[in-house]
Amino acid sequence: MNDGFGAAAGIRIQPMQACTKSLLPVAAMILFAPITAWATDATDCAAGDGTLLSGVVVAAPTFAPGRPLQGIPLSHTHIRIRGDADGKTYDLAVDDVFASGFRPQEDVVPPPLSAIAVGQHLQACGLPYAGGMHWVHTNCGDTPTPQDPNGWLKVVDAAGVPGPNLEGSQTYCYLWPKNASAGHRQRRQRVPEAP
Repeated sequence: MNDGFGAAAGIRIQPMQACTKSLLPVAAMILFAPITAWATDATDCAAGDGTLLSGVVVAAPTFAPGRPLQGIPLSHTHIRIRGDADGKTYDLAVDDVFASGFRPQEDVVPPPLSAIAVGQHLQACGLPYAGGMHWVHTNCGDTPTPQDPNGWLKVVDAAGVPGPNLEGSQTYCYLWPKNASAGHRQRRQRVPEAP
């Protein structure tokens, strides 16, 4: 379709229906990408023997001290969220040793957990308990089970796309020998040679 203005300039103006048809696939992709990401994460969580919980943060993360294991304090960060599915409030008990910014000598919420803010959307894959969820961290490469899932904690952006696992650090996996690297396991289990 050409009008007097476009024809004079040598510009061909497309009818609105043609533009709309070409934009529909792009709009559908933008609209359904978060749903596809959600479905993939739900499948991944189930494959890791975890349960998926998502919701909006309703209280700033808080630090809770823990007992030491081999001199490393097993502290937690507690994050309260309002569940997307049922509107109930849940406590996420997050193990600090799996956060990349964990420093054993500091009694604070470690980075990147310290950056979580009220109003952000979180996705947690882990082990539910009455009133919340824990085990929202890597299981250090061990075979996942319902009691030992391969979990995660992710911030979901405004487009509905989950970010990286905030609980994926394996620095302290050596604390749990069944989850330790093969080399570490061999060093711990080495039997002295006979004379």
